[in-house]
Amino acid sequence: MKTGITIRPFAEEDSPRVRELFITINRLLSPPHMVDAFESYIARSLSQEIDRIAAYYRERDGSFWVAVREHTIVGMFGLERVAPDALELRRMYVDPSVRRSGIARQMLLFAEDECRRRRIPKLELSTSELQDAALALYRGAGYTLIREEFAEESTNKTVGGGIRRYYFEKSF
Repeated sequence: MKTGITIRPFAEEDSPRVRELFITINRLLSPPHMVDAFESYIARSLSQEIDRIAAYYRERDGSFWVAVREHTIVGMFGLERVAPDALELRRMYVDPSVRRSGIARQMLLFAEDECRRRRIPKLELSTSELQDAALALYRGAGYTLIREEFAEESTNKTVGGGIRRYYFEKSF
């Protein structure tokens, strides 16, 4: 599927759009009974990560990219080192107005190619039960489910509140 996007490294001038996309997606994901938990998660993630993307990913031997279509950021994702032999895919989001057009798949392939380029043999990722399309994408792309857990603790990586999380990996 042709996506008509360019994937390029994050630049500081991308910050407002990346921030907006992060907030929008997470508010859309929030079940009605978890609005307060999601708002806390959003605030924590903004201060710890999203509002300092360049530093956050540099500190973790990683990088962050944006997907651009017609001069507009329509997607984003990051990679951070989680083990000597593994990177973790983080913050892969696609603007709701352009979903189901192959952008997520293109970003995932880019992340896999980055692992190969860096000679890192494994890509890890996680998603929640609230993200059916992501679950289907990862399963369809050959990722192996390595564990499931209920995220009780709220961090900049999980909302908490007992949401089921699925952890996947793929080796190259």
